[in-house]
Amino acid sequence: MPDLPVPSAALPLTRDAMGDVARRAIEIARARGASDSEVEISAAVGQSVTVRRGEVETVEYNRDKGLGITVFFGQRRGNASTSDLSPEAVERTVEAACAIARHTAEDEFAGLPDAARLYRGGGRDLSLFHPWGLGVEEAIELARRCEAAALAVDKRITNSEGATVSSYDSDFVLANSLGFCDGFASSKASVSCSVVAEDKGGMQRDYWYTSQRDAAKLEAADDVGRIAGQRAVARLGGRRMATAEMPVLFEANIAGSLLSHFVSAASGSSLYRRSSFLLDRLGTQVFAPQVDIFEDPHLPGEMASANFDAEGVATAPRAIVEAGVLKGWFLSTYSARKLGLETSGNAGGNHNLIVRPGELDLDGLLKKMGRGFLVTELMGQGVNPVTGDYSRGAAGFWVEGGVVRHAIEEVTIAGNLLDMFLGIQAVGRDVLVRGSKQSGSILIERMTIAGD
Repeated sequence: MPDLPVPSAALPLTRDAMGDVARRAIEIARARGASDSEVEISAAVGQSVTVRRGEVETVEYNRDKGLGITVFFGQRRGNASTSDLSPEAVERTVEAACAIARHTAEDEFAGLPDAARLYRGGGRDLSLFHPWGLGVEEAIELARRCEAAALAVDKRITNSEGATVSSYDSDFVLANSLGFCDGFASSKASVSCSVVAEDKGGMQRDYWYTSQRDAAKLEAADDVGRIAGQRAVARLGGRRMATAEMPVLFEANIAGSLLSHFVSAASGSSLYRRSSFLLDRLGTQVFAPQVDIFEDPHLPGEMASANFDAEGVATAPRAIVEAGVLKGWFLSTYSARKLGLETSGNAGGNHNLIVRPGELDLDGLLKKMGRGFLVTELMGQGVNPVTGDYSRGAAGFWVEGGVVRHAIEEVTIAGNLLDMFLGIQAVGRDVLVRGSKQSGSILIERMTIAGD
């Protein structure tokens, strides 16, 4: 196993202990007749503090460990899991997985990845492990500062849903009967705040948050609170609008949701089930020509960085969309075999997905749009993955003459995802990282706004 950042002593298991348990589980599976096996051992510790109206509302602390094993008897597969890592419990869990495998039907596509595709070390240090080490009292003080900054924005902010400060450290080892055994530690720190503003026209809520592997890169707690307060106040005086077709600008804060729909449609499980609006579209134009989308698993410090995927397959940077043309799918070993293709190293999901930013910031995009709807919040799940039909509740702002005029609420935006992707006029340079997706605001030429 390569040298990796040493996990926090606070974690329930050491790296060596996890490796020992993993190897023992594989040996037990082999002794029980399994032709192949794969096991993951994980350990995590976390802390979350929420303050509401200056008072501590919750303090949560978790300390977890677990084992999950998948065994293969030829092309029969079984899996089981446990949070008890005693030798007896591990043996019982492996035996349970074996019993399940013996009673399942054969699946010609089941099995471990090809050995040649497994990560064999030598990858770069991705800088994913930065324990915050924040004490409870320090976290409480930080949450209070965050909330206080939000409440101080405007006297019309009358209530708070709280400010939360959390940290999470984890480590894992993935091993299989092909000799693969590796893992890495990671951290996540976040600060969030949600407040309610009120005037004679009613109440509005909004929020903001920041999340990073390294707490030193978080937005300042005061800034998180201030932005949350400003966003809540800006939504006061919201109006409905008449039904119309017009340009729609998805704020960077929610633009990643469009990428999520794309990833879902381009994923192996949707493709082999033939439940995707992107079926048979590889190599064709599915986005506007100015759209480029890249996947880079090796960006230091990012949430979706990894040298290998959830099966141990080595990852690599690649182009997903070039000049609007779809160049690749998101495939695991199983889905790739079902489709007669090769795994793309995406077992467990996409890695850092990056939409190439354009030259305009949000103000520039508003001016380019001229007249239309700036969407800042989406509600509901009205997306048909088979047809691409899209219909979601939305709130945001009416834009006239390239300037925000007033808040909009209680409307529905509708279209078809393929038409929306092809109708992208611009991607902003106001890039916001939300988990595994990185995108600026996205301007779409035309959608239906259903209002009065």
